[in-house]
Amino acid sequence: MQLQPYVFFYGRCQEALDFYKTALGGTYEAMRVADAPADVKEHMPPGTDKLIMHASFTADGFSFLCSDGREVKTIDPDAGNTSLALGATDRVEGERVFKALSDGGKVTMPLDDAFWGGRFGMFVDRFGNEWMITST
Repeated sequence: MQLQPYVFFYGRCQEALDFYKTALGGTYEAMRVADAPADVKEHMPPGTDKLIMHASFTADGFSFLCSDGREVKTIDPDAGNTSLALGATDRVEGERVFKALSDGGKVTMPLDDAFWGGRFGMFVDRFGNEWMITST
């Protein structure tokens, strides 16, 4: 499995990616809401087509995942803008980890098939940490 921070920039993701690229070097890949399949876009608020749905940033020795998030809000460092993204290499392990880590917490998106292939789910664990689990 691989653990990566997932940072939400609430409407400023493109600005943040460009800033980190300039400051740290590296590259990024981004998918905008407009690039998502129609059945996903229909659940997104109007006017969000230009927002970044998911991006990955890679530089020498580190990487992180990020997006504009599902809601646009002011960035508040005290409220937390980071989740932990864990990628499992197989379906059974993904389900086991999802169930184990979400025990005593609150599932916000059940682990289910994702439009990009594989499975995806989200929850807040019993300690208040937000997790995103992806598996094949």
